[in-house]
Amino acid sequence: MIQKKVLSSSDESSEDEHVEELQDKQKLIQAKANKPTRTSVSAEVYGQFNKKGQYQAKKVNKSEDAVKRIKQRMSQAFMFSALDEHELAIVIDAMEEKKFKAGDFVIKQGDDGDVLYVVDQGQLDCFKVFKKGEPEKHLKVYQPGESFGELALLYNVPRAATIKAKTDAICFSLDRETFNHIVKDAAAKKREKYEEFLSKVELLKDMDPYERLQIADALKVQKFNQKDYIIRQGEQGNTFYFIQKGDCIATKTENGTEKEVYSYKVGDYFGELALIKHEPRAANIVAQSEVIVVYLDSDSFRRLIGPVDEILKRNMSRYEKYVKK
Repeated sequence: MIQKKVLSSSDESSEDEHVEELQDKQKLIQAKANKPTRTSVSAEVYGQFNKKGQYQAKKVNKSEDAVKRIKQRMSQAFMFSALDEHELAIVIDAMEEKKFKAGDFVIKQGDDGDVLYVVDQGQLDCFKVFKKGEPEKHLKVYQPGESFGELALLYNVPRAATIKAKTDAICFSLDRETFNHIVKDAAAKKREKYEEFLSKVELLKDMDPYERLQIADALKVQKFNQKDYIIRQGEQGNTFYFIQKGDCIATKTENGTEKEVYSYKVGDYFGELALIKHEPRAANIVAQSEVIVVYLDSDSFRRLIGPVDEILKRNMSRYEKYVKK
C-alpha cells in the first residue's frame, strides 16, 4: 500500500529538551565562574591543552576476533560512518571490551560520562525521567551495532538517560579523548543535520526529541536519478523512506499499463505499509528529478517507528482506492 504524509510549512524544528536543560545549567555554572559558554557543538574551541594536534593515540591490546567484531559493529553504527580508514583504525585501537550481566546498570541518568558504548552482543534497555518526580519512561532497546552514551561527550553534560542490560551483554567502549579528537565533529554534524530534517516531517513532529535522535542515528542515505525506480510493485518491502530532496510519483501497473496514482515531495514518506502489513510492495515509486532519500531498514523501522504504527494504519484507507487489486 502507498501512503503519504504532507510536510506542513508551519512546522518548526523543536529543541532537544533534555540537552537544552542540561546545557542551560552548564551555562549558569560557567557564567558564575566567568568562563565562556559553548554556543554549539560545532562552535566548540579546543583549548591550549586540548588541541587535536597534541592527541596521542590510545592503543588497547585485543584479539584479532575482537578487532573483527569491532569493525563489524562500527560499520553498523552511524557514529563512525563519516570516518576515513586511518581514523577508523585509530578508533578501533582505542576501543575496549566491556562485559555486563543482565540487570547491570551501564550508565545512569545524571551521572558524569567519559565513554560511549557500541553494542556487540545482547540487548540493553534505555530509560529516561523527563520531569523530576515522574516515573521513568522506557524509550527503546539497544541492539548489536547501535551506540549510546555519546550525548555526554558531544555536549559535555551529565548522562541524559539510564542504560541497563536486559540480557548478558558485551559492549565496546570509546574514551572521551579519542572521541573528541577523531569522531566528534563528524558525528555531531550528521546528527544535527538529520534531526533538523526529521523535526519537520509531520509524522515525527510530536515524537520526543530523544526518540527522534534515535531515528536520526539509524538513517542511511541513497541517491536516485530522474526516472529511477526506488520501489517496484510486487517486490518484498524491507525499507521505509523519507524524501530529503526531489519529487517522486507512485504508479500502479494493471493489465500491462502503468498509471500514476500519487505524488510525493520533500518531507513525505513511503514504503511503510509493506512493513506494517508484511505484504509485497503495492505500487512503484519513481523519481521525477534527482532524488535523495534517507531510509530505515525493516529492523530499525519496527524498533523505532513501532509506536506510531497505529497512526500509519489509520491513514491507510485514504489510499485504498489507488492500490487495491
